[in-house]
Amino acid sequence: MPKVVSVHSYRGGTGKSNFTANLATTVAALGHRVGVVDTDVPSPGIHNLFCLEPEQMGKTLNNYLWGESPIEDTAYDVSSNVGLNSGGTLYLVPSSVKADDIARILNNGYDVKLMNDGFRSLVKALKLDYLFIDTHPGLSKETFLSIAISHVLILILRPDKQDYQGTAVTIDVARQLNVRKMLLAINKAHSKLNLEALKQKVEETYSETVAGVFPLSEDIVQLASEGVFCVKYPEHPVSQEFRRVALQITEG
Repeated sequence: MPKVVSVHSYRGGTGKSNFTANLATTVAALGHRVGVVDTDVPSPGIHNLFCLEPEQMGKTLNNYLWGESPIEDTAYDVSSNVGLNSGGTLYLVPSSVKADDIARILNNGYDVKLMNDGFRSLVKALKLDYLFIDTHPGLSKETFLSIAISHVLILILRPDKQDYQGTAVTIDVARQLNVRKMLLAINKAHSKLNLEALKQKVEETYSETVAGVFPLSEDIVQLASEGVFCVKYPEHPVSQEFRRVALQITEG
């Protein structure tokens, strides 16, 4: 049965899109058919990680939401873009980066139910094993939808007081929405922190499983969103941590 995995954070700057791209690619590398939808329509950006240029995006999620195109026609096979050489396949449904399109979405919004229908159509049309939803940070009716329909919700947080407080609110909402499985991922942890102690503290605080702890990495910063880190550096400790998280999703 296909799984829907939402990746969310209470606020921006957590590295959510980078996390989503690396985790989705890692799952695809295990031999699965994986789709990623960029629902961060006010500030899209995950297409950069998948080396998909704006001029290559003839149709986007926006076109589907405006009734101009079936959602499967907005999906791009980015497997070769990222250098995925396994038996898996990776698709991306990007959001438009055109200023007029973003303004139209911000002014008029979109039908949340239509987005839900689109997810189902995409899974069926592309025969996906996993659908990853890269959400817009914060809490809104759009993110409530993604959270509510998810088989797995991954919440990204940094070891930061604002993130701790915001994550507590998000977890309360997710529990009210009866999310089937919730995992936490700690990102950008400073090298001076005891990562195991940090993991234990977060699990005790929220009574939820920490799937992975990712250190603040200069190597990721140097890549500057030009590609998927775990493909370029498969033996790096960060890439190995993504594999551990991927196995918790695929084997859980």
